[in-house]
Formats: sequence, C-alpha cells, structure tokens
Amino acid sequence: MTEAKQEYKEVPTKEAEEVKDDTEVVGLKPKMTLLNGITVIVGSIIGSGIFISPTGVLKDTGSVGMSLIVWIISGLFSMVGAYCYAELGCMIQKTGADYAYIMVTFGPFLAFMRLWVECLIVRPCSQTIVALTFSVYIMKPFFPDCDPPDDSARLLAAVCILILTFINCWNVKWATRVQDIFTGAKLFALAVIIITGFVQLGRGQTQYFTFDNTVDDMSRIALSFYSGLFAYNGWNYLNFVIEELKDPVNNLPKAIYISISLVTVVYVLANVAFYTTLSPAEVLGSSAVAVTFADRLYRPVEFLIPVFVALSTFGSVNGILFTSSRLFYAGALEGQMPEILTMIQIKRMTPTPAVLFMAFLSLIYLGSSNIYALISYVGFATWVSIGLAVACVPWLRYTAPNLERPIKVNLFWPIIYILATIVITIVPMFAAPVETGIGVGIISTGIPVYLIFIKMRKPEIIRRFLNNFTEAMQKMMMVVAAEKKQ
Repeated sequence: MTEAKQEYKEVPTKEAEEVKDDTEVVGLKPKMTLLNGITVIVGSIIGSGIFISPTGVLKDTGSVGMSLIVWIISGLFSMVGAYCYAELGCMIQKTGADYAYIMVTFGPFLAFMRLWVECLIVRPCSQTIVALTFSVYIMKPFFPDCDPPDDSARLLAAVCILILTFINCWNVKWATRVQDIFTGAKLFALAVIIITGFVQLGRGQTQYFTFDNTVDDMSRIALSFYSGLFAYNGWNYLNFVIEELKDPVNNLPKAIYISISLVTVVYVLANVAFYTTLSPAEVLGSSAVAVTFADRLYRPVEFLIPVFVALSTFGSVNGILFTSSRLFYAGALEGQMPEILTMIQIKRMTPTPAVLFMAFLSLIYLGSSNIYALISYVGFATWVSIGLAVACVPWLRYTAPNLERPIKVNLFWPIIYILATIVITIVPMFAAPVETGIGVGIISTGIPVYLIFIKMRKPEIIRRFLNNFTEAMQKMMMVVAAEKKQ
C-alpha cells in the first residue's frame, strides 16, 4: 500500500466517515437497477448509427429490400452474441466483459491485444466520432444551408466530452440518470419518425420497397454488415459494468433481451419510415438520412430532428464513456495498464482516473481529421475480438465444465455466431483489402508493446518512475485502490 493510500484512508473527516459507514469499503458499488441496465444498453447502441448507417448499408446492398434484410440479420446477430455474453457475464462476474472472459479463457496475450485495440483506438475514436456528430447536429439549425464550421464543431465536441467526464467522475447515479433521460429523448425522436412512416404507408408510399438493383457480389453484401453492425455496436456494454449491476444473474439477461429486441424493432421500423419518403438515390446522396427525411416532411419545424439527433448522440457519448472507463479499470487490475487506473475516488466512489484517461484519448483524436477512416480500419477487429470472446463459451465448456453457470446457452448459438463472424470479417477483405491491411498493421503495434512493457521485467528506474507517478496522481485526485469486502 502506498503512502498516499494510507494518508487518505486516515483522514478523519465527518464526510469520509459517513461515506465509509455507508459503503463499507472503497470500490465500485452495485447501484444500477434493471431499468438503468436497459437504458445503458439502449443508450449506448442508439447513437448516430441509425441516422447515418442507412446510407452505408444501401450502398453495399444495392436495394431497399436487401438493406432491410441486413438490418434484421444484424439485430439477430447481435441478439445471439448477447445471448452468449449472458452466460459469460453471469459465470465470470468481473468488470471488463470480453476482456475478462478472454483473460480467463485464453490468457494474457490475447486479452491484451483485445484491450489494446479497444481502449486505445476503437473506444476513444468511437466516442470522438459520436461527439462530433452531436456538435454538428446541435449547430445544424443555425447553419441550415451549409455544414457548420469545422473548428466550432470540434470545440463543441470537446465541451460535450468534458461535461460528461465531470458527471461520470462526480457521481455514478448522475451518469445513469443522464443515460435514462437522453435514452427517452432519442426513443421519442425515433417514435416520431416511425409514426410518420406508418402514416406514409397508409398513403400507399411503398414504391421503393423492392429488390431491384441488388448487388450479386457476396463480398459487398458482407461489407454492408459493417455499417449495420456499427449501428448496433454497444449491445455488450452492460457486461463491462456488471459489478455495478444489482442482481446481475437476473437483471443482466433481462436487460440484454429487452434492449436488443427493442433496438432491432426500432431500427427496422425507422428504415421502413425513411424509405416511404426517400428514394434510394436520395438516401445514397445524404450524409444524414434523418435530416433529409425531416426536410421533406416536417417543414417548418424540420430543425427539431437535428436537435433530437444531437440529444441521441449526447446520451451515446455518455454510455461509451461510462462503460469504457470500466474497461480501462479492468485492464489495470490485471496489470496490463497503469496502476493508477485501478484507483477509486475515496468520496465519490467512481473510477475517476479511468474516466479521465478515456476523455484524454478522445480529446486527442479530436485533433485528427481522419478518425472516420481510422475507425473503419479497425472496425473488423472489433468483431474478431467479440467473436473470440464468444469462442470462450464452447472452450470453457470443454476445459472447465464444472464452473457454475447460472445461464447455460445451447452450443448451437455460439458456433453459429463464430462462423458468421468469420464470414463478415474474412469476406470483406476481398472488397476492401487496403483498409483491412492497415487495420491489421494498427493492431500489430500492440505486439511489441506487450513484449516490452508487460512480458519483460521492467528496469528499476522505470519501476521507480511509475511508482512516483502513481503516488503523485493519487494525491492529486484523492484516489486509492479498490478494497475487497472481508
């Protein structure tokens, strides 16, 4: 135990004593209800994807009919993956989700590679993209005929990230309340779009629902799932905060099933609504389908849709930040990230260093103009990693049959999921070999990092520097390592 840790544990303030009496030990607390769990998943999934991805899906499928099939299959694919994650989450109840599952099943190297890609590239890039989407849409009413200024969008995105960083550092309940409120706002916006779609169907607007011009290249069809699955990305986020979920054995599977079923229905109906009004050519020519849809039908209040999209993405940024900070925390507990990320704020009981680190990386990516390309380079790696986590289910059935499994899935489902993952990651390599090659190169940078900083013994001077850095950060943020109940 460091001197800083001893110092802060012995501060005899009344507030510290009250916190200690109320929580018993310093650590992450199970404060999230079933409703909170549902809103974390729904809020993390429904961000900018449903308002942008229809264009990408249609481009690679060629027809409205096939694009709707891709949206449905993407939802079912996510449901199967979530079903497998329910067994893993209840069997291995550790913060970190698939990182923890891969660590237990396949060892530290593959777990670190998952951590490397997810923490340093995918999560902060995703958060930055969604924050930029928020800023562009919130300013859209002021720039109706042109794109908002780039510098203003970046600055507002930074403000969005910083506000949510403060909330997540200050109080877990505040963070979940933000998720609850903005999840409700985005569902309201989508409900307006879906109801409008039903009205349009009632008027006989079905001329675009055909399979005309469907592409016959299977690699293109497989590539379309990247856009579809990007919109569903986030279905596994609740597993990252399972230590903070009340009664996880009951609430985790319920939250997963309810959330993904709801999102799948909403996504398919929203796409149906778009195509009752917009032709395939209009969708392909739009960078934000929902705004184009609103311009056609909601005048003179069409500015409300960009505002609702901004609310949607604000909640999504919060969901990504809330769950990603727990992934950093889990990686640090395993010794694969700096020790300071294991620390908990002694008064607020939040993983403050991990939250700040996630925000810091996201702000760095705001300085890049190529983050969209970067996230596409490593998009396939995300599904490879999730497929590897799902492979833990059959592997542990064989190697550790006596582990307690409150939920036990039929092995048919993880095998189907693994085979589908292979298809949607290998086949698109032929359609986009350059992007895939760059993605593999980015992922490979984690190999020397693992060998030098984790596998090999650190020199004494580096260990001393890291210890001094950790103590200095502890004193600055008033954090200590999480304690275990006796």
